[in-house]
Amino acid sequence: MRAKIQNAVSGKIEAIGLPILALCWVSFFWGTTWLASKEGVKHMPALQLATIRQFLGGILYVGYFLFKKQPWPKGKQWRTIIILAFLNFVCSNGLSTWGVKYMSSGLGAIISALFPIWIIIINFFNGQKIAKMALVGILISFGGVCIIFIDYLSDFFRPDFQFGIILMTASTITWAFGILETKKKASSFNPYFSLGLQMLISSVFLFGITEATGINIPLSEIPLPSLWSIVYLVLIGSVLTFIAFIYSLQHLPTEISSIYVYINPIVAMILGSFIFGETLTQAIAIGTIVTLTGLYLVNKTIRKTKK
Repeated sequence: MRAKIQNAVSGKIEAIGLPILALCWVSFFWGTTWLASKEGVKHMPALQLATIRQFLGGILYVGYFLFKKQPWPKGKQWRTIIILAFLNFVCSNGLSTWGVKYMSSGLGAIISALFPIWIIIINFFNGQKIAKMALVGILISFGGVCIIFIDYLSDFFRPDFQFGIILMTASTITWAFGILETKKKASSFNPYFSLGLQMLISSVFLFGITEATGINIPLSEIPLPSLWSIVYLVLIGSVLTFIAFIYSLQHLPTEISSIYVYINPIVAMILGSFIFGETLTQAIAIGTIVTLTGLYLVNKTIRKTKK
């Protein structure tokens, strides 16, 4: 009897422990990918880096599931996969990788974390009312971003910084559309295989864009720091952390699994300060806390709407 109780308790601990460990992995390592992207795009075209990253990540996923003889998607599932490939990887990941070239990795992570606000706004234009708590959260987040940008006021006169803000904002909006599309049309198709196919399809789109615009450099000319960045982004960012992310989504309540949104920017800002010497002032720290508090209120409203 005692053995049965011990087995049951250990089973529950394992059932809770592994998803929490997966969430901790996501919270930390997705924050570090901003630094890897920043380092990579210093030495090569940003969209070419994103192309190679998505291609290699997609090959690893798809190759594994071909080896396991996983059934291929059918019919309308392909339409959803192609749309998500375009929104999540061509636009969101491609534009954010390009945008971080013109700003600090920490600031890029903060702007990227604002996607819940765009979900609320998109839903509003689709006929949903904005709850008072969501409106308060949006205003608080906006105030927090204003505080952060106090230390970046001089940068606003630089065209490249302005361009980076536009790219990063666009990437955040497309990520919000991708999340909404996933919720509307996600099927029972294997999410990991789907992820690999999205990466692979997006790499074809991106390669077409980069070749047509003539921005690619020969693979032999890619410097070692960028190559190491690509390896890190593929293995840690595209494979291991995405697996951990999907696993945590499947085994944890939404209010817990979404914690990574608040931790990623903090990780990126702190490590960016230590590794790259990026600006980390009192105003930026306070602004980050205020912004993430507003995002918490927005996320809380989104979760209530689902119930």
